[in-house]
Amino acid sequence: MTRTQSKPQRNVGFEFVQALAGELSSGKIDLPSFPEVATRVRQLLNDPHCSVDQLVRVVGSEPALAARLMLVANASSFNRSGKQITDLRTAINRIGHSMVRSASMAFAMSQLRRGAKLEKLQSRLNKLWQRSTRVAAFAYVLARTCSTVNPDEALLAGMMHGIGKLYIMTRAAQHPQLFTDHVTLDEILGQWHASIGKAILENWEFPESMCAAIGEQDEHGREGEIEPDLRDIVAIAILMASYPAAIPNLELALDGLPPTARLGLDQARIRTVMLDCAAEVSALSEALGS
Repeated sequence: MTRTQSKPQRNVGFEFVQALAGELSSGKIDLPSFPEVATRVRQLLNDPHCSVDQLVRVVGSEPALAARLMLVANASSFNRSGKQITDLRTAINRIGHSMVRSASMAFAMSQLRRGAKLEKLQSRLNKLWQRSTRVAAFAYVLARTCSTVNPDEALLAGMMHGIGKLYIMTRAAQHPQLFTDHVTLDEILGQWHASIGKAILENWEFPESMCAAIGEQDEHGREGEIEPDLRDIVAIAILMASYPAAIPNLELALDGLPPTARLGLDQARIRTVMLDCAAEVSALSEALGS
């Protein structure tokens, strides 16, 4: 019986990968059931003449997103004065357009993972979501403390680093056989998520630097450069999120990597980011959504 069942599972995995390859080559990569308000915010922010009034109208049409923006605006990273704000216009002015984009993407990903069709993948999706918010928070802190990279852009790249996995899992929902074959699904996620994620961001007309950071997130050996860039920030933030409470293990993982050197992450600085910035990372993660 085992042999009879394993062959169909392998066939399903192969056919699934073929379908992914076809979608990549066609350039028609998009997430199904993506919340309309997030799409409208993304399209609006692609317009250099976008006004605060326009953003207030679009964001205000979705109370849950508006509430999420308020939480972000009142988080300690953006509220140095400690003065709480209660209106959407002030919130948008405080955090800026880049962070509005990040918050709307976070909201959309959070909503997407709760879809009824993805019920059997809830455990995986919840873990991916929690990891994405932590990677985003670490990327923000790293960019601000260890580089000249725009922290808001780094936060969004960190949030979007797992978008390829989210896409694959929404597609896997159409192949229930893959749910029982965790090894096959894990292999597909590991091999394809970065290139899928890059293709999605390219399709959404995100900046080239962010597309590259998502596509190269697992490549730590790039040498020959002096200044750290967004690719370094995302790669190291992912490792930091993998060892949130095990600094010695993180130090071993970071040791000798070119991005570690470019970011100036010696032992003391690693501990500063992980310990001194822990509260900020937690606050940012919570503000982005649970």
